[in-house]
Amino acid sequence: MHQYQKTNRYFAQIADGREELGSEELLELNAKNIKTAYRGIYFDADKATLYRINYSARLISRVLAPIKTFQCHSTDYLYKTAFSINWTDFFSVDQTFAIFSQVSNSNIRHSQYASLRLKDAIVDSFRESFGKRPDVNRESPDVWFNLHIDKNRAVIHFDTSGGSLHKRGYRSQTVEAPMQETLAAAIIRYSGWDGEKPLYDLMCGSGTLLTEAVMSYCRISPGRLRVKFGFENLPDFDRDIWDTVKKKENSNIRNLPQGLVRGCDLSEKAVAATKNNMSNISEGKQITVIRQDFRKIENLEDYVIVCNPPYGIRIGNEQNLVPLFEDLGSFLKEKCKGSSAYIYFGNKNLIKNIGLRASWKKPLKGGGLDGVLVKYEIFK
Repeated sequence: MHQYQKTNRYFAQIADGREELGSEELLELNAKNIKTAYRGIYFDADKATLYRINYSARLISRVLAPIKTFQCHSTDYLYKTAFSINWTDFFSVDQTFAIFSQVSNSNIRHSQYASLRLKDAIVDSFRESFGKRPDVNRESPDVWFNLHIDKNRAVIHFDTSGGSLHKRGYRSQTVEAPMQETLAAAIIRYSGWDGEKPLYDLMCGSGTLLTEAVMSYCRISPGRLRVKFGFENLPDFDRDIWDTVKKKENSNIRNLPQGLVRGCDLSEKAVAATKNNMSNISEGKQITVIRQDFRKIENLEDYVIVCNPPYGIRIGNEQNLVPLFEDLGSFLKEKCKGSSAYIYFGNKNLIKNIGLRASWKKPLKGGGLDGVLVKYEIFK
């Protein structure tokens, strides 16, 4: 019996700074005994809850099931311990696998070498039993494993998600520097948008914020378009429980009223990408997206406004963007009375150019950016 089967305890990976937000979501999905850690959350779950979290969590990136925890001072001992694990519980010799590792404060200093030794142990174990070995596929393996070593304490995990959960499956077209889905979901959650007011994205790009807003409001599970999850390869996987979880989660889906979610972008390519991506989710056709400069909008009174403007790090130039942010601030002040705006600044230096007093600022890292989500209340 593997460690997770004895303890029913798992580890959810999440972006730095979103641990508390993710804990709230896991609690809503019926996780128990929740404890935050750096870039992750420990929690207890039965099978139904594990499947539900993978299917319906919007903020986390992976859920890892510990196979074995042990003190590890050398790569030789890592190999020896890993070799003794019954890997056929998780996949067959004809399937592919991949390993991702993190190593810190330990005698083993290099994560790539640690991954290599774990890989050697896995393939040698198969070769001894079957006379042949499974192949490694780093792009789209059948199963993923994780190795985490900190202070000479090693944990070998099985990835129950089967690859990052931010890959929802709806993004068939994109634009330069698209927002990651889990970051967009965090912004929508921080906004508290519940459909009482209409929502508008002033610079929608490929539509990630709009799509995550619709999926949240309509209760469409982020995993609905995924073909397979890693937990389907667990030795104790229960197909009946999984089918029941999916049926229950999908029964919660509700319709999106026409006009409740809208957006625009100056780029024709961005509008086309948004419409294409929207067509991949149910209720996507209810979203109105047009090609327009936000400065030409007559008014957006009593709206919830979300926006991820260009930030001059990966695209554009910071100084060239100053007039855009000045115009954005003027637009919000003059044409958005009674609205709340949630603006994501991938470049914190641009916040001052918007010229409005913030209600709050929340650090929100994502995609390698040390960004900030800022709320502005525009009073009548």
